[in-house]
Amino acid sequence: MPQASANSINIEYESFGDPANPTILLIMGLGMQLIAWPEQFCRELAAGGYRVIRYDNRDTGFSTKFDGEKTPSVASLMFRSMLRLPIRVPYTLRDMANDAAGLLDALSVKTAHVVGASMGGMIAQNVTASYPQRVTSLTSIMSTSGHRSLPGADPLVSRHLFRARPTGNDREAVIAHNMRTIELIGSPAYPVDEETRREMTSISFDRCFFPSGFARHVGAIIQDGDRRSRLSAITAPTLVIHGREDPLVPLAGGIDTAKHVSGAQLEIIDGMGHNLPVELWPRIIDLIDKHAKQSGTES
Repeated sequence: MPQASANSINIEYESFGDPANPTILLIMGLGMQLIAWPEQFCRELAAGGYRVIRYDNRDTGFSTKFDGEKTPSVASLMFRSMLRLPIRVPYTLRDMANDAAGLLDALSVKTAHVVGASMGGMIAQNVTASYPQRVTSLTSIMSTSGHRSLPGADPLVSRHLFRARPTGNDREAVIAHNMRTIELIGSPAYPVDEETRREMTSISFDRCFFPSGFARHVGAIIQDGDRRSRLSAITAPTLVIHGREDPLVPLAGGIDTAKHVSGAQLEIIDGMGHNLPVELWPRIIDLIDKHAKQSGTES
């Protein structure tokens, strides 16, 4: 896959569809690589008449790693956040939003439909707020406004994801943990079978296992805090998609996001958790496609 130099880092990316078509920029979430946007999902989205770009966030996949920066303790970050104590992080979600804008610059894309999932939705919100002239539409999927009053993750999910992570790089231990993660946060109505979960987590581990990036992403999320004021300044047409049964970022986060963006459309999907089950691809792709077409097609 190609790389682009953007915002003083190198970003690994992949493009689908005709470069002359309107661009959809896909931004993935916490510690996730570009392959978390499945290739077939991207191809089906591009078939609607778009150039679809997926990329590795900083500290994931083959994009620049911040090895020289201190890796914060996730437990310490969450403890300090709970007590409202200041935290120091090597970079912020706004830096990651600048990465996204820089990638568009590097690829000579003037404007794009920006789609983000989970932490990627938070980054997409920051891109849209900071670069209104670059965003034709925003789609925020299974994300949140970040306000402290909103409910947090299911305790079982939180303990597994943030406290029970393997401390080493044993392949089988990491794969087993990540398989359990998919099981815990997935969509109750669309469970992922064990064979598929193993395949997904094995491919991800073998492509790039980099737990320090996960910890630094957690720090960036906590540091970003409440985005309500930034959301209220967004003028781009906005679509918020959220699963009713999301155990990691509860539905209230999506509702609050839509509430604070003027004119935002909220789509709640029954049976959906915190993933993109293949059974829901047609609906999610159709929602993104219709929203983009209604918002304009400049690129």
